[in-house]
Parts: sequence; structure tokens; C-alpha cells
Amino acid sequence: MFNSEKPSLEELPSSAQLIRSTILAGVVALATLITVVLPAEYGFDPTGVGRVLGLTEMGKLKHALRHEAEQDHDDDDHADESSSLWLEILNGFVGTAHAQDTWKDKVSFTLSPGESAEVKLVMVSGALASYEWVAEGGRINFDLHAHGDNQSVTYEKGRGEGSGKGAITAAFTGKHGWFWRNRDKSDITVSMRLRGDYSELIQD
Repeated sequence: MFNSEKPSLEELPSSAQLIRSTILAGVVALATLITVVLPAEYGFDPTGVGRVLGLTEMGKLKHALRHEAEQDHDDDDHADESSSLWLEILNGFVGTAHAQDTWKDKVSFTLSPGESAEVKLVMVSGALASYEWVAEGGRINFDLHAHGDNQSVTYEKGRGEGSGKGAITAAFTGKHGWFWRNRDKSDITVSMRLRGDYSELIQD
């Protein structure tokens, strides 16, 4: 057997060194929590580092998905939350067969040739809304955009379309939605189904 030599008192760390090491470890853990964990898991980025690293958007998306999954569970106690969430991701965050029965709002309007209409959702930055629509009687033009907080953005444009589905992740707080115009020669009826994290639906 080998006998190891015991360290001398001079070689052992002092109480002050141990306290400094403990404080340093605490500071590192707190910094990691603030700059990495909070942005990546909850979309909360008090320092701005999470946005630079791309973690804040990921956290906001996780929060929106969790919120949407909770809404689905509340609407149907028998829903398989995990399965529904996974299928929504695979389908571009569009409702699955089960989710289609839990749409928050349904909108339908008819446009004569040359007429236009708007459907807007009031959303906060990072919120998520899913949609489906179909045009009957012809094909329609649309512009999916947003404005508010001195900002504007165009998400998608369509010309001569008969249907569409997808999701909006609000780029900023404001009104997000569609401008519709009938450039066909006959009346067109647009039927929409909407759900997600918006506070108000405005139809003009």
C-alpha cells in the first residue's frame, strides 16, 4: 500500500478563498440563468445577449407553443397534448384534425368584383396565431401584413389564390392580418378559421 502525504495547512484553501470561489460560482450561475436560460426557455431577455445569440426567439416560440397547447387541453380534456403539439410543429403550426374542431373564431364574407375587405388580429410581439381559409366562387388576391408601434411588415402576398393555411408569429405588437381584394369577374366568398394568442379580431 502507498501512503499519501497529508497536505500541510499552508496548502489548504483559506476561508476567504472558499468564500470567493462560492461567490464566483454563484455569479456565473446567475449570469447563465439571465443570459441563456431565461431567453431560451421563456423569451425573457433583460440583457439583450439572448437576442444576439438567437435564443430569445426560440424562447418566445417555446412559450407560444406551450400556451397554445394549454388552450387545446382546456378546450378538450381528452386531448393528447404531446401528440397534438408535435403534429402542429410538423404541419407548420397549423391545427391538426383535432385542433380544427377548436378554432377560436370563424369569419365569412362575400366580395363582389372589385371589392375589398380586411381581417386583422390584435397581437403582442411574439404571439402565435394559426389560420385556414378557402375562397369559393373564384380566386382572390391578398396581402398578409402587420402595422403598429411605428413599424410595418409584409408576411405574404397571394394573387389568384383559392385557399391557404399557416401561422403568424407577431414581429411586434400591433394589428396583424389580411387585406383581401376580388379581381375576378364573379362574387367570391372567403371563409376563414382562426385561433391562437390574439386579444381581438377586427373585420372591416
